[in-house]
Amino acid sequence: MIRLNCFFKADEGCYDEALEAAMTLTAYSRQDEGNVAYDTFESATNPDVFMICETWTDADALARHSAADHFKRYVGRLEELGQLKIEQFDFPEK
Repeated sequence: MIRLNCFFKADEGCYDEALEAAMTLTAYSRQDEGNVAYDTFESATNPDVFMICETWTDADALARHSAADHFKRYVGRLEELGQLKIEQFDFPEK
């Protein structure tokens, strides 16, 4: 399994639009084949920050997700509205 934590910091005045894009991305991505979990969390301590946490069955599922139209559209929009930082964790098969 692969886990991604995507931290997002919105540019000034862009938080609401960015959160809407993230929530739409989340709704589409939950339907992608190989998705185990996908959610968006708002920071309780940093008003312009949220995090998208996603879990995929394997690298192929993540690659298909990354190539999907909804991914390109909404991640592209997020990149216009702020800064993304991604942490990836790979968990070996048992």
